Amino acid sequence: MGCSYNFRVDEIGMRNLLSCWDVVAARIKVAEHILLLSDYDGTLTPIVEKPELADLSPQMKEHLQELAENSHLTLGVISGRTVQDLRERVGIDGIIYAGNHGLEIEGPNFSFVNPVAKEAEPFLHSLCEELGKALSEIKGARVDDKGLTLSLHYRLVDEAQLGEVDRIFRRIINPPLASGKIRITPSKKAYDIRPAVDWNKGKAIEFITRRLNGKLAEESKLLVVFLGDDITDYDGFHVVNKGKGISIFVGEESAEPKAQYLLRSPGEAYQFLNMLGGVIKLNN
Repeated sequence: MGCSYNFRVDEIGMRNLLSCWDVVAARIKVAEHILLLSDYDGTLTPIVEKPELADLSPQMKEHLQELAENSHLTLGVISGRTVQDLRERVGIDGIIYAGNHGLEIEGPNFSFVNPVAKEAEPFLHSLCEELGKALSEIKGARVDDKGLTLSLHYRLVDEAQLGEVDRIFRRIINPPLASGKIRITPSKKAYDIRPAVDWNKGKAIEFITRRLNGKLAEESKLLVVFLGDDITDYDGFHVVNKGKGISIFVGEESAEPKAQYLLRSPGEAYQFLNMLGGVIKLNN
C-alpha cells in the first residue's frame, strides 16, 4: 500500500507514519507554520497504573522544549488532565495547554474556560463526592475531581469486583445522564464524566487554530499536526482531517480511530517528533 497524501481515511485505514515519512516530510517542508498538538497520557508518556506516575522522560521534555523554541512551530498539549496539572508535568513556558478535553485552554496572552462547563462545576463536585463515597469500599477504584470534569479510574480494581464498580457507577450516573446534565466517554480503564456541552478536543483544536490564524499573515500556510491515543481524541482527528492537517493515532492498530497515520507507542511518537524537528531546522 502506497503513502500518497490524497486518500480517504475511512476507506483504507491508517498507514504507519515512519514508513511514510517522505510523504509527511514533504508536507512539513512546504508549510509556513506548524501547529503541533499532542495528547499527554499514552502519547507523550506511556500509560501507567496511576495517573500521577505519568512523567515525561527527560529526553521527551528536552525535545519538546526545542520544538517550542522554534519560531516555525506553535506547540500545544491537549489532555483530559487539568491545565494546572499539564503545566506542572510538561513545564514549558510559552506553549498552549488545553485541559479537561479542551474545556479550558491557556496560551501566551490568552485564557479560555467554557462557560457552560464552568456553571456545571458545583454539580460535578457533588457527583464526585457521591461516587467516591459509594466506591470507597472497593480497593483500586478512584474518582478524580478535575473541576470541569471527573474521571473514574478502575485499572487497579480486582477483576472480580469490576462488575460491582460498573453497577455502582451506573446507579449513580444514570439519572443525571438521562436528564442531559452529563455525558460519559469510556477511556483506557476509566470513564470520563463531562458536562453535556457541545465541546470536545475537536472544537478546542478549531478554537486554537482560529486564534493562531488570526496572528499569522493571511497568506500563511498553517499545517495542523495532532497526535492522540484514545477515544476522546477521535473528534480531534476528524477536525484535523477536515482541515487537511496530519492526524496521528498512537497505539496498537485499530479499525476505530479515523486518523491518517499510526505510531505504535510513545517511543515511536518521540522518534517522529525528533524527525519533525530535524525538518523544521533545515527549513529555518
